[in-house]
Amino acid sequence: MSQPTPSEPLGIVGSGAIACGLARVAGTATLWARSEESAERTRAKVAEGIAVTTDLSDLSGCGIVVEAVAEEMATKRALLAELGRVVGPDTLMATVTSSLPVSELAEASGHPDRFAALHVFNPVHRMELVELAFPDAAAAETHERMRVLCESIGKTAVEVPCVPGFVVNRLLFPYLFSAVELMEDQGLEPEAVDTCMHLGAHHPLGPLALLDLVGLDVSVAIADAIGIDVPARVREMASDGKLGRKSGEGFYSYG
Repeated sequence: MSQPTPSEPLGIVGSGAIACGLARVAGTATLWARSEESAERTRAKVAEGIAVTTDLSDLSGCGIVVEAVAEEMATKRALLAELGRVVGPDTLMATVTSSLPVSELAEASGHPDRFAALHVFNPVHRMELVELAFPDAAAAETHERMRVLCESIGKTAVEVPCVPGFVVNRLLFPYLFSAVELMEDQGLEPEAVDTCMHLGAHHPLGPLALLDLVGLDVSVAIADAIGIDVPARVREMASDGKLGRKSGEGFYSYG
């Protein structure tokens, strides 16, 4: 099967799992990393056809630039503002946020008419859905070009309300946290809960394994943003650096 090609030159801001996953499904892209050290690590992970740079101005010729840095409002706002000053007059800007107010990020970019939320899911190469959300100021052309981008990288786009958490996370995280509470209340092991949901509900991952995949720190940030209670154990694990797969320890150990 041939590698999908983006509908127009694609820029990606960030070097984490989501950014590299987007680059992987795009096949060709220019990816920005914050430091040369991050850039070197990223070059070792991405395929040929992906240019890695530490200069934001190298994204000025892209038709669409997707910001995929840490899920922190201050970090995203500052980077989007800087990016908004270097992109071309027709460049669309997008964020992969799953929980932060899209309208605020759009305003920070300086180009709310050319802005969208492009919520992709991890692992990007396997997950088919993209939740698309737009600020009120987004132009009709922005809606159309973002849909075309999603199709060109093999994803199914669903336009969702422009509210923190969109659809998936607003439904998913109450379920994930209820699994933590059930496990603790009944003295169950993570494997027991996950096996029940994997085999009984045919979920590809059980809820505890999924929290480890998402990251306990990210899970807390999402929950706080959408206004749901976080089990004390999850907050404690995040504070202790037990973040899941990325730290090597969460509800499970990863050697």
